[in-house]
Amino acid sequence: MIYIGLTGWGDHYSLYAEQIKAKDKLAEYSSHFLVVEVDASFYAIQPVKNAEKWVRETPANFQFVVKAYQGMTGHKRKEEDSPFETKKEMFNSFIASLQPYQEADKLAMVLFQFPPWFDCTKQNVTYLRYCKQMMGDIPVALEFRNQTWFSDRFRQSTLSFMKQEGWIHSIVDEPQAGEGSIPTVPVVTNEAQTLIRFHGRNAVGWNKPTSINTNWRDVRYLYKYNQEELIEWKKVIQRLEKETKDIVVLFNNNSGGDAAENAKQFQELLGIEYEGLAPKQLGLF
Repeated sequence: MIYIGLTGWGDHYSLYAEQIKAKDKLAEYSSHFLVVEVDASFYAIQPVKNAEKWVRETPANFQFVVKAYQGMTGHKRKEEDSPFETKKEMFNSFIASLQPYQEADKLAMVLFQFPPWFDCTKQNVTYLRYCKQMMGDIPVALEFRNQTWFSDRFRQSTLSFMKQEGWIHSIVDEPQAGEGSIPTVPVVTNEAQTLIRFHGRNAVGWNKPTSINTNWRDVRYLYKYNQEELIEWKKVIQRLEKETKDIVVLFNNNSGGDAAENAKQFQELLGIEYEGLAPKQLGLF
């Protein structure tokens, strides 16, 4: 099955009426899509009560991609900033926060997105093995932000490693803007699931702007995919679905509010009509 959705549910204003409250957005979101990426878990390990609420507010066949906590992926580089005494404690706390998704059969996968400075070294390969070991049987996806993993020297070894270790490949469409971005590598590494994330192609805005008055998040994902670009991706997905059972497609190009429209456009291109969506409460679409 192909699941199409968005990263987060709070900022996609085209989906909601102006008067909608923040607490009601996920329920409304799930009347449009059957999958979402939980971004809040990257910034802080979420209380179990949050996951219980989100599970309760969504249809039975809804799926969550939960982003791994930033301390687990090395985005927090100062150990003194960590609220946890050990890595093991951190992982165990994060895994405990996943229980409501698991009990409801709504956990699609956990996404480990590593930072641009996480390059292809023996030390980092060892750490990936540690992450996989700590996560146990929980489905985990792997996304890099450093080109060395897919350089001519390491590309095949990287893909073979992901297959052997059971990582789900997070295939990306993103700007080619230096070492901190990676090429699109449309290769399945897990026959059960594959993840695809659309970050846009704004090469100029991809790296953090130097102006202190500019929020890089406001420009980094500022991009609207055109019909031709989405048609090319349709061909890729039609090939990939022969090799993997489920494909999750997430649009993250929302600096200009384009993600929801592109996701719906892509869904139409693929001829998908989802069953089991939540009832539309506000009648916007």
